[in-house]
Amino acid sequence: MIDTTYIPIEPGNGHKGPGPELMGANTLTGDSVVNQADENLGDIKEIMLDMRTGRVAYAVVAFGGILSIGEKLFAVPWSALTLDTINKRFVLNIEKSRFENAPGFDSDHWPDMANQAWADSIHSYYGMTV
Repeated sequence: MIDTTYIPIEPGNGHKGPGPELMGANTLTGDSVVNQADENLGDIKEIMLDMRTGRVAYAVVAFGGILSIGEKLFAVPWSALTLDTINKRFVLNIEKSRFENAPGFDSDHWPDMANQAWADSIHSYYGMTV
């Protein structure tokens, strides 16, 4: 069976099923995140939905640690990520040192992602608008 999850498709080519325009969230969990210099920034751990709008709000990216122990989590605005269908990963336009110093959290202390001030600060850090 061919995995069509990341195969680029042309509109109107008769392709049916999952593809880059419409994908299941679980197919993206675990995907790598790199920057434009091809430096590893981590992996997608969670995809956070805004239940008010029905849109994806953030990807939670896990960096460091071993088997989830000691890893740091980062909420990255979904709009800051670009899907690389060829390499089955996401690209984030940020220097690795800036990413490592981004506001983060651990799995026991999640921020209040519904707080508008928090959302504004995260979007601003990544150069995105809310």
